[in-house]
Amino acid sequence: MTEVIPFPAGGYRFISGAFQYSGGIAAEPGYEIERARFAACLPLAEAFTAVEAHIAGLGLPTTAFAACELRSPAPFTEQGFIDFNRAYVQTLERWGIYRDGVNPVARTNVCPEHGKPAAPSMRAFSYAVPSNRSRGGFVSSGGAEAMDRSSGAYAGHIVREGETSPDALREKARYVIAEMGRRIGALGYGWADASSVQVYTVHDIGALVGDELAATGVAPDGFSWHFARPPVVGLEFEMDVRGPTREVTL
Repeated sequence: MTEVIPFPAGGYRFISGAFQYSGGIAAEPGYEIERARFAACLPLAEAFTAVEAHIAGLGLPTTAFAACELRSPAPFTEQGFIDFNRAYVQTLERWGIYRDGVNPVARTNVCPEHGKPAAPSMRAFSYAVPSNRSRGGFVSSGGAEAMDRSSGAYAGHIVREGETSPDALREKARYVIAEMGRRIGALGYGWADASSVQVYTVHDIGALVGDELAATGVAPDGFSWHFARPPVVGLEFEMDVRGPTREVTL
């Protein structure tokens, strides 16, 4: 069962997830979600400094930081991903967000096939600001075709593991689409509320666009296909969904 937890210090609620990220976030009453995109990816340490300055410049606490979009040079091994995430959450802990293994921040971390960053970098981030809007927006975390991972491992829990045939990709896509729908539904939104839908894969998904994305009501305004891989070796198809109320470029 999906657990949605308020994070009053940030002005948003989140779907309980792993220590490295939540399943997604949505603005609580009295707040709305803004997204800021860097003109170019920034190395992670530099990006965190820029995020902190931007949020402080708006008169917000660092706990307003709600989501981020990362880019990495190549997929991690499972242990490498754990090691990266242990370092990543240290900043969130310093900011008063990550506590006792609970992380409210949503995140996507994918690996571009071309134009790869030299090191893990940040493309964009989202945060909660005070607002009178009745519905303040949401951001889902990226999700790939990994099923129940109560053990914490990816291997053995991947839909059609090791396969990339058209039939296997269709099954992977159906699983991920259903999971994205479940997440945004838990946050109180639906596909019609999505202002931006992203697909991340290096495999040809042209045959899936009509039946799986357009005809089903997913991505009502279209979607962006990023020629990128999910962050862990063995994963092949990832998506995320956003519905912020305002977007800026820094």
